[in-house]
This record gives sequence, structure tokens and C-alpha cells, in this order.
Amino acid sequence: MTVERTTRMPRPVVVDGMAMAPLVRAVLDQCRRLTTPDPVRALLTEAVQRGRLNPEVLVRELEAGSDRGSALPREVLRDVIRGARSVAEIDAMNVWRLSGLPEPVWNQPLRDGSGEYIGTPDGYFKKIRLAWEIDSYDFHFAKEDYAKTLDRNARYAAAGIALLQTLPSRLRTEPEEVAAELRAAYEARQLNSTQVEDAGLGQANIPWEERK
Repeated sequence: MTVERTTRMPRPVVVDGMAMAPLVRAVLDQCRRLTTPDPVRALLTEAVQRGRLNPEVLVRELEAGSDRGSALPREVLRDVIRGARSVAEIDAMNVWRLSGLPEPVWNQPLRDGSGEYIGTPDGYFKKIRLAWEIDSYDFHFAKEDYAKTLDRNARYAAAGIALLQTLPSRLRTEPEEVAAELRAAYEARQLNSTQVEDAGLGQANIPWEERK
């Protein structure tokens, strides 16, 4: 999934070739000045995804500073630490909360019993082997990207993993409907997967920096 951006990540202040303000502090200072959720989400997810900032370091820096303007970045960072790496993935987490389902694992690579890579779903319900992908028209419209998506879906099918695909725009325009679809997919899979174990599929135990 591509990272959705609505604001630019700040650069450290540099004087005579020396960084005078760490990037972590610069990002959080800008977040404190923002008053609506979307720019904060875009800025923090880009800082983690593209700026390679550790979200736990951002949290520590936020906690060490003033409480003023910290409510929105605190809320966003909770989802970033869960595994969200884009605004759309934060929206997906909000829809999951509406669904009332157990929490999936977020953005963790799946491998088969021989260690071969299968995919990195946005959300994965391990117990019933249900993958949830937030797939954008923009990313999958090109012929090459479409082929990659088909290959990914074939790997899921070969591994016995059910797949639910959702457009990112629907996470905001139809959150209740998407939550209902997620529940229906979960319940159908649960019905068909009773007493079925995970058959060797696992989540790669890798640090957040190497996730999708």
C-alpha cells in the first residue's frame, strides 16, 4: 500500500551545516500546531514509513514535553505502534474497532511451512486464516502492479488463506458497511475453519523497521 500524504515531513533546522533540532522534535512540534486528525496522521505515518523514525522514540519525546497539543499525536501514535504505516491503515483500524472482532495482527509478513514468503496483509486474523488487504485503485491500476496483486492473491489461495479486499476510500465513506463485510467474512471463515489449525503459517518475527 502506498503512503497517503497530505502534509510534508519537516526537515531538521540546520545552521552552518549542523542540525540544531532533531527530526523527532521537529515532527512533533509541527504535529502540536495541527488541529485536525488527517494532517497529523499523514505526518506521523510518513515520519515512520519514509523518515524511518521509531514510533516508540516519538512517544517518549512526546511524553517528555508539554501536554499542550499532544492529544492528537498521542492518539495517532497508538495506532502507529500497533502497526499502521499509512493514513488508510489507521482508517482500517478504526473500522476494525467498529466490527467488534478480535484484533488482527497488522502488517506482519506471512510465510509457509518451508519459509517461503506469502504476503504481508494489512490485517491478518491468524486463528481463521483470513487476510484483509486495503487495495487502492491508484496502486493496482498499472499492468505491472495488477500482475503483482494477482500473484499475491494466488499465494494466499495456495496457502489456504481467505482474502478480503477493501478500497481505502470506503473506509471513510462507508465505515459501517465495511465493518459489516469484515464481520461477515470473519464469521463465514470461522464457520468453515472450525477446529482447523494454522497449518504451519507464521508471522515473521521481525522488527517494525523491516515491516511493510
